[in-house]
Formats: sequence, structure tokens, C-alpha cells
Amino acid sequence: MSGRTRLALCAYAATLLATGALLPLVDGVGWLLQAALVLGVQSGVGALARRVPLARSLTIACQALVTLLLLTVLFARDHALFGVVPGPEAVMRLGELLVAGGEDVGTYAIPAPLTDGIRLMVIGGVVLIGLVVDALAVSFRSAAPAGLPLLALYSVAAGLSGGGAGWLWFLLAACGYLLLLLAEGRDRLSQWGRVFSGASRSSGGLTDGLAGAGGGSSPVRTGRRIGVLALGIALVVPLALPTLDSGLLGGDGPGTGKGSGGGTISAVNPLVSLQNNLNQPENREVMTYRSNIQDPQSLYLRILALDEFNGSEWRSSTRRLTDVPNRLPQPTGLGRDVSVTEVRTNISASRSYQQTYLPLPYPASEVRIDGRWRYEPEGRTLVGDDGQTTRGAQYEVSSLVVEPTAEQLAAAGPPSQSLSQEYTRVPESLPSVVAETAEKVTEGSANAYEQAVKLQDWFASDGGFTYDTSVASGTGSSAIARFLRDKEGFCVHFSFSMAAMARTLGIPSRVAVGFTPGTVKANGATSVGLRDAHAWPELYFEGVGWTRFEPTPSRGSAPEYTRPQVPTDDASDPAQPSADTSAAPSTAPSADDSCPPQLRQEGGCGPSQEPGAALPTDRGTPAGTVLLLILGAVLVLVLPLAPLLWRTRTRNRRLGSGGRTPSDAAARTLAAWQEVIDTAWDHGIAPDESLTPRKAAARIVRLGRLDTTAAEAVHRIASAVEQVLYAPGPRPASGLTEDAPAVRAGLQASADRGARLRATLLPRSSVRVVWAVADRRTALAERWVNRPGHGRWTARLRRLARQHG
Repeated sequence: MSGRTRLALCAYAATLLATGALLPLVDGVGWLLQAALVLGVQSGVGALARRVPLARSLTIACQALVTLLLLTVLFARDHALFGVVPGPEAVMRLGELLVAGGEDVGTYAIPAPLTDGIRLMVIGGVVLIGLVVDALAVSFRSAAPAGLPLLALYSVAAGLSGGGAGWLWFLLAACGYLLLLLAEGRDRLSQWGRVFSGASRSSGGLTDGLAGAGGGSSPVRTGRRIGVLALGIALVVPLALPTLDSGLLGGDGPGTGKGSGGGTISAVNPLVSLQNNLNQPENREVMTYRSNIQDPQSLYLRILALDEFNGSEWRSSTRRLTDVPNRLPQPTGLGRDVSVTEVRTNISASRSYQQTYLPLPYPASEVRIDGRWRYEPEGRTLVGDDGQTTRGAQYEVSSLVVEPTAEQLAAAGPPSQSLSQEYTRVPESLPSVVAETAEKVTEGSANAYEQAVKLQDWFASDGGFTYDTSVASGTGSSAIARFLRDKEGFCVHFSFSMAAMARTLGIPSRVAVGFTPGTVKANGATSVGLRDAHAWPELYFEGVGWTRFEPTPSRGSAPEYTRPQVPTDDASDPAQPSADTSAAPSTAPSADDSCPPQLRQEGGCGPSQEPGAALPTDRGTPAGTVLLLILGAVLVLVLPLAPLLWRTRTRNRRLGSGGRTPSDAAARTLAAWQEVIDTAWDHGIAPDESLTPRKAAARIVRLGRLDTTAAEAVHRIASAVEQVLYAPGPRPASGLTEDAPAVRAGLQASADRGARLRATLLPRSSVRVVWAVADRRTALAERWVNRPGHGRWTARLRRLARQHG
């Protein structure tokens, strides 16, 4: 058996052994057999291509092509040409399955059912890892870097399963990687002949020629060290990865107590799921409720509070759990002078919503629910015990509507020393710019209440911030400083930054995570969807208690007590999602195989001093070349998607701009209209700037063959644009960020598959990028020509040219 064939078999085995770590994530093992089959064919095609021989790049291309054909046969056979060739319909089918798989991952707890979308994601991910491992270890003869994708495969599986991958799968993945290293070492050193001192201790074995009289050779010891370091990283990396059971759609949670007064609540961080929920393509319903509250926009459903800031993240403190009392105690700090009304809310959770923490209006005074639930007094939350979740739960909640006046908040006295010490603590790593900005924004405030209102208004309208869910989520000190600098983010950034700044001012603060009030349906019930997930700060005022503020623009509603002069009527307006994901595995070790240490000691890296020793025929590809090739492959994959990515980000910016001032409302209206124009352009309806908004809307309805819902949405946006452009006092328009997606859905419904694919992957409106670049270039050229002294230098150059010519 040749060295390359042995390497290919070891690469195949190593990938399969590491794939075993994914078994705890989904039900069934049938997908593993399919993945093994596709991997085997992929590896066989590579072996045949190397025997021809083909260039390395062509070998990898052949493997990728055959893999795509096999995935098409498995998942899109009915949409492919001749059942094999992936045409436009097959590509769209695969894309739809990937989107569905992403939704299923966010819906089901581990182990998830093996839906077609999840099966494509798992098998596709495994064969992609297998292709990378085969390319690095076999095509480029660099087995050590091949540990990176194997490490990523195991670490992600272990992190998502919360340790469910188990020691068995860890050991199997480790053995596969070490086997790959040893096979590469034997293949590489066999080309040198016996160049080391002493005779071989074994003959014909795997380590034949690798050990001398003095014990294990340096290459073997180096391989062992690499293996040990890689395994150590594989142990540490899963500890840093978030698990699915702690998010807004998680499974079993941390409630572990049993019996009266026992148990604790572990610290959790639901922010990974929160951003994923905001970016869902469909606002899937997670619960409905009915309430007798007079102001529905103030009924936020709160899950838990994050009250500990350690510099790297905000998290919930470890608290003691008790049995749920019949009547919850009086909220901390609430005085008798504050107006309080008790309301009742009946909530019904969806079967797809599986969360350990029970969403409740704050502050709840009585909860009637069946099942095993525990009570955490400090955060006033209910936590499922012994596997209890919200799935399909139906419960009734009595809660207090606390309505303090601005005067009561302004006159609030100092909090207790213990509460102030706990909830104003900030880490030493917090950049000084946070406190400096807080002092600057609240300059001239007479009390803590005025400081809090100024902070809220600065984030919501006065500070120039933009709402954008595509920004990477982060709650640590550096993330807050970056947010204050870039002024782009979503509710996580706004709430955590305001809470941190309030703490630097001495105001006790924490962050609540839950849902905004939702949308009222025709039957009178209110629907809460995934994109209603939200985070907001809670600040403490003695005599009132923990008080909600709303710094996030275009989300939720500003509380009445923060608007003492002119109350704001600002309904919930979920933002349009954009695709973005950012998770990267930790760096694994790499090895330098170009010159073994023992060979250096025997005379450097030149020819062997021992008679008959042969020079190596292949020393492997340098690490720099491998990295450049990987970078090139990434560029080849990303560049075709550049128009799609640009269009998605542009849509998100237009429909997610923030602020509550009249100028902000006008900007949102014009941005929504521009989005409708470009969406129609993407579907083949070129813009006509000579038409009025009303005539342009009629043209889009006619040429796009829109249904009634989409047509009404177009005309509503056009009417809002006419108000902005022509009315002396424009009436504020609401719901535009929902009308624009409705128009897009109508255009897609009336278009054929080819037009939809063209509009998605190659949108015509992306030519605006080229126009912007051309305009920028023209402006720079004019600035260069018109700069001071340009004419003098030009005349001098012309004189020099005439003298020498």
C-alpha cells in the first residue's frame, strides 16, 4: 500500500471517529452511515485523481464536485437535472433545507429530531470537514494542520451538547488524529532511508524506522507533543462554548434543587439565542396571551435578570431556590405612595418553545401553573425543576403595574448599602471611556432619575446610534467600549452599555432578558414571536424598586415616567434580520516538518552523512502556502455571494434604523421606500425616477402582479413618502418595516424560480455599489486636480518634458 493511500485511509478514519461526537445531538444513527458513504466516495475520488496524477487543486475540485452531486442525490433528487445534476431548482432546494435546518436547531432541544434540514446540516458539515482534512493531510502532506478541522468538529459538538459528547467520543477523536500523525510520519521518514543511529527495534510495524537505539526518535516525540497539546485544547475549548440549554429556546436548564427550600440556580447567559431569535427569517410564534391591562405596550414578559458584571460578560448570579409561594412577596423597594394596579394575564406557550425560565410580567404577585417549578426571590423568577420546561405550558399570572411619577423617582432616597454595593460594582477592566461618557451625557443632572433619563434618550435618539442585529454580540468591557465608538448594535449592546454606565454613576442596575409585548391578533389575543426577544436595563430607585428603561431605538416603548413632558407613542417594531454568524474554533497546534530536530544535531538539514541515505522527495507544503490556498478557497466561495451579502446588510440597515425624533421617522420612511424600489428592481422592475411615489407604487403593483396584501403595503409606504415630501406637518407612519418585507414576499410569490434565484443571488440593485465607487473615484480625482499648487507642479513637469524631449 502506497504512503498516500495509507494517509487517505487514516484521514477518512480520523474524520469518522471525530464525527461520533455529533451522535448525542440528534436522534438516530442513520445519518452517520450516509455520511460515511459520502466520505468514502469522496476519499476514493481523491485517491484515483492522485494516481492519474492530477494537480492538487484539480484533485480537490473533483472531490468537491462529486460530493455536491452526492448531496444532490440525497436531498434534492426530485429537483435535479436527471436526478443528479444540481440545477437552479436543486440549489434552491438545498438552500431551503439549510434555512429550515437552522430554524429546527433553534427550536428543538437536544437530542433534536432528524429532520431533512438538520440531516443536511450534519452530513454536509461532516463531508466538508472530511474534504479539508483529506486536502491538508493527503494532497498537501501536512497532517498536523489537519487537526484544526477535526478539533473544530469535536469542540463544537461537545459545546452544543453541554458535555454530552462524552469521554468515549473524545478518546476516539484523539486516537484518529494521532493515527493520522503517525501515518504521515512513517510516510515522510520512509523516504529518507535509515539515517538515524542504531538499528530498528521492530520490522514491518507501524513504527519501523522511527525508533533508534536510543529510544523514540525526535519526530515521534514531536508528534506526541503535538497530539497532547491538541488534546488539551480540545478539553479546554468546549468549556468556553455556549450550550443550547441556557438560551431563550434552550432545553433542560440549571434548576437542580428538590425539596423545601433547597437547590440553586446556576449562572446562565441567554444572549447567544437572543441574537439568533432576532435574525430568524420568520417571526415564529412562541406564546400567546390575554390580559386586562390598559396599556398593552407596557406588558413586557421578563424571563430573568443578569445582575453580575465580571468584565468579560453579564450573567445571572448563583441564587438559592425556594418553593413557589401562593402569594409572591412585596417587590423590593416598592413604597406605599406609588400608584399600583394589579392585572391578570393568561399565557399559553407553544409546543416548540422549550425554556427553563417562565416568562412573566414584572413584578408578578401570583402565578398559577402546573408542573415542577421553583422560585428565585431576588430576581422574582420561576425556574423549572427536574427537567420541567415551558413547552405547551398554560398558566395565569397576577402582576403589578407600577406607575411612579417623575417627581417620585426624582425624590428617591439612597438605596441600602448592601444593595448599592452589589448592583453598582464594575470590573477594573472597564475602560475609562465608559465612565467619562456617562459623566458627559448626564452633565447638569440634579439627581439619579435625571441621569437615567438622559442616558436613555442619548441611546434612543440623541446620540446617533443605529439599530443593527448583524453586529457581533458581546457584553464585556471591550464590547461596550467598541459599541460606544461605532454606535451600531441591537438591544444587547444598548441595555448592557446603559446598565454599565449607570453603575459608574452610582445607580444600581441590572439587565432583564425576555420579550417585548408582541402583536395583537384579530381574535383579541396577543402573539409573541421569536423576533420579539429583547433585553432592557432595570435601574433601582428607593421607594419604587426596580424600574424599566428602554434605550434601544425602534424597539419596545419608552415608559411613561421617563417622558414627564411629552409622552411618546412608540409601538414595538421588530427589525428585519440579517444573516450573520460568528463562531470560530480555538487555534490548534501546528508542526514544522521541514527539518527533524535529530537531523539538525547530526549535521544540519543538508545531505545525510550516512552512506546510502537518500534525500526526501517531498517535504510537504509550507504552512504559509497552505494558508494562502485556504484563503484563496474562502475568497472563491465568498466572492459569488458578495452581492447577496451586500443586499442583505443594506436591507437590514434600511429597516433597522433607530431614533424616535420626527427626522428619524422621516428617514425610516424614505429608507423603507428605497428598499421597496430596490426590491422591485431586483425582480426585474427597473426604477423610474420621473414618477411620483403614488404612480411608482401603481407601476410596481401592475408589473409585479402583486396580491392584495402586498399591493396595500406598497400604497401605504407610498402614502407615507408623500407625507414626508409634501405635507407641512407629516403624520407619523407605523408598520413600515413590516410592509417592506410584505412587498418582497409578494414579488417573490409572483415570480418564477429563476427570477427568485436571480433576485436573491445576483440582485440588480447591487450595481449601486459600482456607482458609489465611481462617484467616489470621481470626487477623489477632482480633489486631486483642485488641490493647492497642482497647476504649478503640472507646468513644471511640462517644461521638464520639453527640455528632455
